[in-house]
Amino acid sequence: MWALWWVWMAAALALGILEMLVPAFLFLGFALGAGLTGLTLLFGGGLALWLGASLPRLLVYFAVLSLIGWLALRKAVGVRHGQVKIWDRDIND
Repeated sequence: MWALWWVWMAAALALGILEMLVPAFLFLGFALGAGLTGLTLLFGGGLALWLGASLPRLLVYFAVLSLIGWLALRKAVGVRHGQVKIWDRDIND
């Protein structure tokens, strides 16, 4: 079942919806990883056959793609320099 492309696309959709409910760019990287894994299984040819033969390979591939997706999102829309405000005195002073 894990080697079916539509399972990964459904997981990507579910994680994307979860990201809309919890907007923190936490689940979006996982959704990108699941979507790219599903596309690889659909169009990947030899890579898809190699990945689909073993669940651990498939999960490592998903984890690497998710990490790359999360890092790319962090770079694109993450915390900018100077965005965090550090308060050094009390507002009541």
